[in-house]
Amino acid sequence: MVSEPCVRHHTIIEGGLQHRRPLSSSRAARQTEAGPKRGALTLPHMNAVRGYVECITAGTMLRSAVHTIQSVPIGRQSTMADLPKSIGWIGLGLMGYPMATNLVKKMDQNTQFYVYDVVQESVDKFVKEEGDGVHACQSSREVADKSDLILSMVPEGSHVRSVYLDEANGVLTSSTLSDNKKILIDCSTIDTATSLAVGSACTAHHPTTSFYDAPVSGGVKGAESATLTFMLGASSSSPHKPLLETLLYLMGGNVFFCGGPSLGLVAKLCNNYTSGMIAIAVSESLNIGIKSGMDPRVLANIYHTSTAQNAICDDWNPAPGVYGDALSSRGYKGGFKVGLMRKDIGLAVDTAERVGARLALGGAGLGVYEGATKDERCRDLDSRVVYRYLGGEEEWKSSGKFPEKVEMKRDETRRLMRKARESEKK
Repeated sequence: MVSEPCVRHHTIIEGGLQHRRPLSSSRAARQTEAGPKRGALTLPHMNAVRGYVECITAGTMLRSAVHTIQSVPIGRQSTMADLPKSIGWIGLGLMGYPMATNLVKKMDQNTQFYVYDVVQESVDKFVKEEGDGVHACQSSREVADKSDLILSMVPEGSHVRSVYLDEANGVLTSSTLSDNKKILIDCSTIDTATSLAVGSACTAHHPTTSFYDAPVSGGVKGAESATLTFMLGASSSSPHKPLLETLLYLMGGNVFFCGGPSLGLVAKLCNNYTSGMIAIAVSESLNIGIKSGMDPRVLANIYHTSTAQNAICDDWNPAPGVYGDALSSRGYKGGFKVGLMRKDIGLAVDTAERVGARLALGGAGLGVYEGATKDERCRDLDSRVVYRYLGGEEEWKSSGKFPEKVEMKRDETRRLMRKARESEKK
């Protein structure tokens, strides 16, 4: 799951780029919306590393924002000019579409983009919106034929196999892969066995081509705002590291090198397993409090300043009404769907079994998400709808037992963060 942005710790690369030719009107407008381009450019560019520092004030833990500005030596960082001039994208779904959009509008205007999706309407819409330099393709193979670097973002392992291994139109059927040192990056969250199989097939048939798993966390919101976390199945000593960082930072705020093939997926599954279990625990504990007569907002404040502090409670609280900006307060519409969480928890449980890691919570947690996926009240809604599935009180505010408004510690922390950022700018 937590394909949502972790507000807790992110890294942003910022910079400016001079255009070598006039922009098309559609792409110019989108780049204006996007703000400054990212990557090592004509000026030395900076890593703005944002984190939290736990500080104690009058016995209460408050998190304050800290910005550490660190120059990136140009000699060790790829520049936009180093990126391939032909890039392919396969998969224009809920995640792939905004990711590809960010990539297009932040790249050099001489770059040509080749896109494909099984839904032709998505391809047509993307080409129309992005304008010059973006081309529709009729198959994954055509994308590979025309691109030096190909990214894919599709829902399931079976789709990844189709994209890369299909005997007629798969990426690996392209003869150009043997002639050039191409790079293939799959951002899908799938089983590790499929990813390893694709990587092995790539090495066997096209030894000069590199294949990487690079799943993401941050959800649709993170894809749209280019704050995704990338978990890359590669070593930090990879010769492609500078290029991969420059490319992926155009779509994200963090890039982690996880060690080797499929380990990016292992990291993603571990992250979502943890997040999914936390969502169940927060749902259960808030409901215990409500049914005992306690205001869940007070509990949320206690969690925020105590050892139970977690991003799910603060940013995606499963109980409606605790935070007005949480998806639960808007009918659980949008977000990371419960069916996708079920898939990821299932993949994590399968991985644990394969490597011999004992799980105490896995089976029970998976059962909760499987049940919620089948429940008509919950299916196709945000995964925090497990609160509803578990019988959580949703109309607790209407009971008249609790005050209309409670000052929330989370909001106080955010005000402190904004103040810290503003002070730093002065």
